[in-house]
Amino acid sequence: MKTVNSATVFEQVYKVIMDRKKSSPDDSYVASLMKKGTDSILKKIGEESAEVIIAAKNNNRDEQVHEITDLWFHLLVLMAGQGITLADISEELQKRFGKSGLEEKAQR
Repeated sequence: MKTVNSATVFEQVYKVIMDRKKSSPDDSYVASLMKKGTDSILKKIGEESAEVIIAAKNNNRDEQVHEITDLWFHLLVLMAGQGITLADISEELQKRFGKSGLEEKAQR
């Protein structure tokens, strides 16, 4: 199996989403979602989240990978639409290193 640099792939997909956001909604799925607004993007995230849950309940690894990929894609679309970058998310994750999940949650 080919080794993939996960960070680079996310950066590439995010860049494509940012480019597509400027496209015509008739020519781009991302542009059409953006034009419909945040509620449509959130609806897709909800649908994809449910599909991840079903795939996990089915204990089907291939289906889980497919559905998690769809969910992450739509989260990236939301991020692009809201002006949230991968650096923003990376910075937040970095802040959480060295803390237990319970400790981090208590500090919110």
